[in-house]
Amino acid sequence: MMETNEILDAAKEKMNRTVEHLDNELLNIRAGKASLNVLNAVVVDYYGTPSPVNQAASVTVPDAKTVLVQPWDKKMIPIIEKAIMAANIGLTPSNNGDQIRLSIPPLTEERRKELVKQVKAEAENARVSLRNARRDAVEHFKKSQKEGMAEDIAKDGEEAVQRMLEKFSKKIDELFTAKEKEIMTV
Repeated sequence: MMETNEILDAAKEKMNRTVEHLDNELLNIRAGKASLNVLNAVVVDYYGTPSPVNQAASVTVPDAKTVLVQPWDKKMIPIIEKAIMAANIGLTPSNNGDQIRLSIPPLTEERRKELVKQVKAEAENARVSLRNARRDAVEHFKKSQKEGMAEDIAKDGEEAVQRMLEKFSKKIDELFTAKEKEIMTV
């Protein structure tokens, strides 16, 4: 029989991971502003080792519409350019022999709406994940009750999990609203 705190802690851990995962996923969705995260999905062959771009070059954001990639070795410029094109992140690299410049194009209204749909889908997946964590915890309480846990303790545990779900759902709503606002702000 699991203890009440063990069940609640396991549910809280799952819900925390869900919110963190959503936060990371939302960072990868480009909102028309330059961000270092735009290159997270780009992997280059750095002397025989697949590596993220930021391990083969200095990546900076000099202004809201530009990402600069300055390879530590100039021979890496064409390799990084190819990797950026292959990653299909919607940006076309241009280089001046020293560094690669990525200009972030302004988003069209249509593209903004597509991005909001994508964010909404990510948020919904996170909500489903939260509900699954609640369901697992409730099942543990029911199982523990059959194994001898007092009924009122099990019911209190189920109510605590429900309150936890509501708290984490609110966090997801806040993340979604903030990202939607960021995307829709011209």
